[in-house]
Amino acid sequence: MLQEKAILRIPGPTPIPPRVQQAMSQPMIGHRSGQFSKILKETAEQLKPIFGTTQDVYTIAGSGTSALEMSVVNTLAPGDEAIVTVSGAFGERFAKICERYNITVHRLQVPWGEAILPEQLQSFLQEHPSAKAVFATHCETSTGILNPIKELAGTINQHSNALFIVDAVSCLGAVPCEMDDWGVDIVVTGSQKAFMLPTGLAFIAVSERAWKRIEEVDPRAFYLDLRAYRKSLADDTTPYTPAVSLIHGLQEVVAMIQEEGLEQIYARHELMKEMTRQAMRALNVPLMTSDQYASPTVTSINPGDLFDAEALRKTLRTKYNVTIAGGQQHLKGKIFRIGHMGYCDPQDVLTVIALIEVSLIQIGYQVELGAGVKAAQEVLIQHG
Repeated sequence: MLQEKAILRIPGPTPIPPRVQQAMSQPMIGHRSGQFSKILKETAEQLKPIFGTTQDVYTIAGSGTSALEMSVVNTLAPGDEAIVTVSGAFGERFAKICERYNITVHRLQVPWGEAILPEQLQSFLQEHPSAKAVFATHCETSTGILNPIKELAGTINQHSNALFIVDAVSCLGAVPCEMDDWGVDIVVTGSQKAFMLPTGLAFIAVSERAWKRIEEVDPRAFYLDLRAYRKSLADDTTPYTPAVSLIHGLQEVVAMIQEEGLEQIYARHELMKEMTRQAMRALNVPLMTSDQYASPTVTSINPGDLFDAEALRKTLRTKYNVTIAGGQQHLKGKIFRIGHMGYCDPQDVLTVIALIEVSLIQIGYQVELGAGVKAAQEVLIQHG
């Protein structure tokens, strides 16, 4: 096994394209220089269509969680009520952030592996008419669910005046997001998923309606004060020291996105999702989520008593240098997750499926070699 040929197929961090690595290796420049201001201005503009907005997109030196916290502390005051939709570990993170800031949280919870449905949210809004914000996770990474954000936004806008705030960390740039058209007020994402960068940048876009709310709330954050980022971006700079090398990489990422085209990127991720799901079916390995709400960026598989998910992960890692993700919280040790986002293509999916087949046999679960690969190949051929 060649150690440098590691295959990373987790739902983030994801592999980094060589041209992005090279861009991040450029000599350091002054973060208050005209050269950096030009890069920041250009990338901020190029991020807008990915979010589906005409509003400014702010870049923060921090992980995606920093922008989640930013979306809470800037829009809600202590004692305010909020609805947090929880379909997995990251919906629960939103709830915990709200509670840390003394927000009254009403959790709309569904079993892990299921999506939040508009009719469920409509009933919950009627039960909690004083909620000033609704928080949702677009792709629930812990389960591989893609929640129907467009439909949820329509429900909120029809039945409430609450802001709609969305964590799109593990899917933005891989699935459609039409923030303005859907009526979403804040969208948050991070750099280490579909954006093909190392961890360390977060991005946040804010609607005009959300800005009105922000201006009514007494500032409680310093580093995470959205007002400071808006003021600085107007001058093509950041309020605090930016991650210059990562923004060099971002410049290359948005160039790659423009070259491939968003519609083609979305189609590639749908294709990889379908290849992975059909392969698992051909191997008689149960999927965790329904086809309707399955995420194009990560597939969760629940083998139950068929075989040990952790034994499969260990074999893949130790024999073939392939890393896939395990379960989180109460699903730890019970499921495994295959990431297929960002710098990933159908060839990568075929490689991982082939090695999963071999590893399954090596841990004692008998499959027909080539069955999963064949199923994925057929999907690829059908898609042309």
